[in-house]
Amino acid sequence: MEFYVKNRIDETKIKRRSIINSIIKYVFAAVSIICASFIIMIVIFISLKGISPFVREYTVSGDPMRVNFWQFLIGREWSAPNIYGVGYLIINTLYVILLALIIAIPCSVFGALLIAKIAPKKIGTFMMVIIEILAAIPSIVYGVFGAGFIVRIVKWLANLFGVQTAGGLSIMATSLVLAIMIIPTITTLSVSAIRAVPRELEHGSLALGATVTQTNFRVVLASAKSGIFAGIMLGVGRALGEATAVTMVCGSMNSGPTFGLFQRTNTLTSVMLASFNESEGLNYDIRFSAGLVLVVVILITNLILNTVKKKLGRVVTKWQGKLKIVLCKLLPISFLPSHY
Repeated sequence: MEFYVKNRIDETKIKRRSIINSIIKYVFAAVSIICASFIIMIVIFISLKGISPFVREYTVSGDPMRVNFWQFLIGREWSAPNIYGVGYLIINTLYVILLALIIAIPCSVFGALLIAKIAPKKIGTFMMVIIEILAAIPSIVYGVFGAGFIVRIVKWLANLFGVQTAGGLSIMATSLVLAIMIIPTITTLSVSAIRAVPRELEHGSLALGATVTQTNFRVVLASAKSGIFAGIMLGVGRALGEATAVTMVCGSMNSGPTFGLFQRTNTLTSVMLASFNESEGLNYDIRFSAGLVLVVVILITNLILNTVKKKLGRVVTKWQGKLKIVLCKLLPISFLPSHY
């Protein structure tokens, strides 16, 4: 038997496969290093450009000038060429995103529940295709739609309530555009999370006398919370980084913060994009400083959301364990799946 096995082994093929595996491994390693190097280069470039306004002097209107870091960080006005403050921009950015999430989360979660559990299969498939198309639309298209349609609706609402607005350019328009942009992202991941919920939990809930609606809301959505929250995190990331569409509908307020729904606003991304090509010297480099602040805001936001997600996941796991214990006590042994 041993002689037969040795004769059947082709050492040439084994060596060839080993060489191929090594080549593939090194190719993947090289691709990973290249991708990581791009990220490192971007961070280094933005950091060098962003730090320079605080460590070197610029000539502005014939006078030497250096930006004070703390005044820049807590400032309430952005007025080139000599006043730069991002404090109000940070508040405006977070406020606009919060409003967008208030609109987008219910629409996305309920839409995902409709697609995954309630709607007939053909209708659900058709709606999912629409969501995927919306996710692929470029930002500039959303910006044009917001400037040409949403802004007019906001202007009409402002006139209806007797409120003055800058032609509809406002916090409300910005929030609506961002909400429309992040709904496809949250919906797509929510659908995947809902479909991943074990059917046994639904069957157990229905067997205990719960209605389909109660099961969908109290069992399915509760079990899919972690995945839904991951979709919300990606939606927040897209909203924080959006510049083109926001710039077209925000109104570019140079001071703040502003909180009125019909007031103009400004965000970190929009102030970085506005007049970027016409800027030079300090007015050019200071926009990279705003970019550094945006990176820090995104990192802190992601850390907070990840912490909340982990705690939420532990709560959901504990809740599912209690539900299984109840099912084991109340239902016949033959009804329960074997993994219970």
